[in-house]
Amino acid sequence: MIFSIIVPVFNEEKTIISILKELKKINFKKFEKEIIVIDDGSTDNTKNLLENNKDLYDSLYTNEKNKGKGSAVRLGLKNASGQYIVFQDADLEYDPNDLLKFEEVFLKFNADGIIGSRFTYDKYTRSHSILNKIGNFTLTFLFNILYNTTFTDIYSCYFAFKKDLLVADHLKSEGFVQHAEILSKVIKKGSKFYEVPINYNGRNLSEGKKIRFYHFFPVLAQILIRKFK
Repeated sequence: MIFSIIVPVFNEEKTIISILKELKKINFKKFEKEIIVIDDGSTDNTKNLLENNKDLYDSLYTNEKNKGKGSAVRLGLKNASGQYIVFQDADLEYDPNDLLKFEEVFLKFNADGIIGSRFTYDKYTRSHSILNKIGNFTLTFLFNILYNTTFTDIYSCYFAFKKDLLVADHLKSEGFVQHAEILSKVIKKGSKFYEVPINYNGRNLSEGKKIRFYHFFPVLAQILIRKFK
C-alpha cells in the first residue's frame, strides 16, 4: 500500500527543504511513502532548491507560470500512485510526524478519510487569530450539521483519504475553496471517517499566512453547493 504525500509549493524557499527533509525521515510501519512535489511557478529560489535536492522526493512537476494551489493539487492527484492521499503544505505549520497516526487509523479501522485536528491537539498548537478560529468553528459546525459528521476542524490541511473516493478531473474549484470541495465529495462517497490530534505551528500574516477573513464566504458557498449537487 502506498501513501502519496502531495506537496504544492509556491515561493517557499525558506521552508521547502526543511519540510521535505522531515517527510523523508518518516518511516511508516506498513505503507510505502510517495512524495510528490508540485512547483507552481515559483519566482524565488524554490525551483533551484528542488532541482538540487532530488533525493528528498520521488517526483517533481513544474508549472511554468503560477496557476494556483487548486491546479497544483489536481496535477498531484493525477500523478499519485498511492491508494491513500494527503496534502502537505510547504511551510512548517504541520508536523509530518503526525502522518504516522494516519497510517495507524487507516490500517486499524479501514478508514475512508481522516482529519488531523488542530483544536484537539496533541502536544502543542500555536495561538493564532481569533477571527480565523471563529470562522473555522462556524464552518465546521455548519458542515457537521449538513453532512451529519462530528469533526472539530474541517479546514485542517491534514485531510487524508482513499484516492478512489475522488476524481481529480471532476474538481471545479480553485484556491482555498477547493479544500471544501474535496472534503465534501469524499465525505459523500465514503462512510468511515475519523479525526486524530495533531500539532500545529501556524504562521501569522506577517510570516506569510495567506488565508484571509473573506475566504469564509466562498468556502461556505462551496459546502452548501456540494451538499445538494
